[in-house]
Amino acid sequence: MNTSVTQDTAAAVPATNPGAVIEADAVIVGAGPVGLFQVFELGLLEIKAHIIDSLPAVGGQCVELYPDKPIYDIPAVPVCTGQELTDNLLKQIEPFGPTFHLRQEVTKVEKREDGRFDLETSIGTRFITKTIFIAAGVGSFQPRTIKVDGIEQFEGTQVHYRVKDPSQFYGKNLVICGGGDSALDWALNLVGKAESVVLLHRREDFRAAPASVAKMKQLCEEYEMQFLVGQASGYESKDGVLTEIKVTGADGVTRRLPLDSLLVFFGLSPKLGPIADWGLDIERRQLKVVDTEKFETNIPGIFAVGDINTYPGKKKLILSGFHEAALAAFGAAPYIFPDKKIHMQYTTTSPKLHKILGVDTPVFD
Repeated sequence: MNTSVTQDTAAAVPATNPGAVIEADAVIVGAGPVGLFQVFELGLLEIKAHIIDSLPAVGGQCVELYPDKPIYDIPAVPVCTGQELTDNLLKQIEPFGPTFHLRQEVTKVEKREDGRFDLETSIGTRFITKTIFIAAGVGSFQPRTIKVDGIEQFEGTQVHYRVKDPSQFYGKNLVICGGGDSALDWALNLVGKAESVVLLHRREDFRAAPASVAKMKQLCEEYEMQFLVGQASGYESKDGVLTEIKVTGADGVTRRLPLDSLLVFFGLSPKLGPIADWGLDIERRQLKVVDTEKFETNIPGIFAVGDINTYPGKKKLILSGFHEAALAAFGAAPYIFPDKKIHMQYTTTSPKLHKILGVDTPVFD
């Protein structure tokens, strides 16, 4: 596999010159599905890309929020999970050998006199790049935490804000907090696999899909799980291990729930982070694009694709982001190849694109 994934500056630049600046044609901010497809569209135009993401792995929301949940609206793919979509995109961009810089976010972007950009990340990786593509979804995600003093000491061991490996909860006594789709989905998923499942929500009403709520209530009637109305107000521990969560109900009575693990799904709070300080036009925490021909922002050379952008008629779909990435690549080409005329070619028939993709040109009778 040609794709290069790096997690620090030393791995991204020659070891003999660790202070070197990486000169790039394109830097993509965000390694979700749209950012990955941006690599493909740029690659077809012979533009090599570097990708920066604050997460430790590629895939963005698809991998962080629903790696195992099915997605049904990817063209020609009847169903795939978020992880499968990510894996397929990585395979698709292999011919272009992008370099990933993970566990870091862009902290500084400044326009140079020569029209390029100085870009620096939170761990000191530095670039001089001709173009920037912001594919950061709705920004960096921060889980909304449970407000119980001292319980943060159990985060990552017994208190969890996302599920990476469901099997770690099999055979355990679980308390799941929340009233949205994530809370209901995981409660339903873990019933019958966990020793016990208690769903805790502050009110009777839910934000989740009605079918999920109905299924949850049915399981409660069948004594397969429990649902409690109330809020976590304290905890008990022994020898550094969380043993009970205290729950205060609407009646004011505080009860104790023994548990092995606490799963909290209060939603994620998206934050633009340093992007908000780059001088870009922002509307409701989204980047305004100047036109829908190139998906360029108010700063020439900086493009915004996917959920991070807004324009009249915008639909937050992966499909829309793929379309935007294609047009943004063509819009960026003149910055990278100012003296080259860019021709539209088709992967079906173009020998040049076949060579770029490393495939044989088909011969038709």
